[in-house]
Amino acid sequence: MIKWPKEVVSDISRRRCVIFLGSGISMNSVNAVGRRPKTWRAFLESALEEINPKAHIKKLLKESDYLTACEVIKRELGKEDFTRIVREEFLTPAYQPAEIHKKIFALDSRIVATPNFDKIYETYANSEANGSIVVKQHYDTDVISSIRGSGRLILKVHGTIDSPENLIFTRAEYAEARTKYATFYEVLEALALTHTFVFLGCGVNDPDIKLLLEDTLFKHNSTRSHVMLLPKKALHNSVIEVIQDTMNLNIIQYSDKDNHKELLESIKDLVHLVEVERDELKMNMNW
Repeated sequence: MIKWPKEVVSDISRRRCVIFLGSGISMNSVNAVGRRPKTWRAFLESALEEINPKAHIKKLLKESDYLTACEVIKRELGKEDFTRIVREEFLTPAYQPAEIHKKIFALDSRIVATPNFDKIYETYANSEANGSIVVKQHYDTDVISSIRGSGRLILKVHGTIDSPENLIFTRAEYAEARTKYATFYEVLEALALTHTFVFLGCGVNDPDIKLLLEDTLFKHNSTRSHVMLLPKKALHNSVIEVIQDTMNLNIIQYSDKDNHKELLESIKDLVHLVEVERDELKMNMNW
C-alpha cells in the first residue's frame, strides 16, 4: 500500500490539487465486448496495418519517438483516414468507466486535467454530478474564467475525440500548440505554481509535462514537489533521481501485479484519508 505524503492529503482536502489523468487510467476501462483502450505505442502499431512500406516508422517506434511516428503516420494515411482510425480507437468502442475512475471522482478534486482524447472520465464524472462539471479544451478562450470560478472543472489539455481536427497528437501539432495556445500553457503553469499536481497513469516522456514541470522549477524556483505514481521498474533508480531533480517530481512507486491492484487500493485509502481530513477541517475551520 502506498504511504501518501501528508502534503498530498492536505492539498487534496483543501482542493489545492490538480489530479492529472494519463492513458494508464483509461486502460482500466473495457467496453461491452471486453476491449480496452490501446497504449499510444499500440495504437500507432495498429495504424501501420494500413501503411506500406512501414520499416521507417517501425524504426521510429523502436526508438520510442512516438511524436514523429504519429506525424509520419498521419501524413501517410491522410487527414480523413487518420481521423477515422482515431475515432475507431477512442470513441466508437464506448468504453465504460472502471473502478479506479470512480475512486478518483470520489477524491472530489475541483480541477482534473487530462491529455486523454477519450471521454471516459468526464462522462462518468458528469453523470454523477448531474452535468454540473465544466469541461474545457486547450483551445477554449475562457478557461481562466472557469478556473477563477468555484465549480468543478475538467481540462482536456490535448483536446477531445469529439473534435479530432483540434487534437494535439503529432510532432507538428505539439510544436504549433505551444505558440497557438500559449495563453493556455500559461494557465497550466500558473496552476503548477499554486497547486500540487498528482499524476496518475502518466509517463515522464510527455513533452508538455516535461516542459511544464521544468519551467516551474527553474524559471520560478518552485521547491514544492508535484507527485507522480509509477509502477516499480518503470524507471531505473538513477533515472528517477534525475527526473526528481530536474522536474521537481516526487515519484512514488507501486507494484503493478494483478493489473495495478495496489494503485487502486491505495487510491481507495487516499479517499478515506481525504474524507477524514475534511471532517477535521469542518471542525477546526483551518481551510
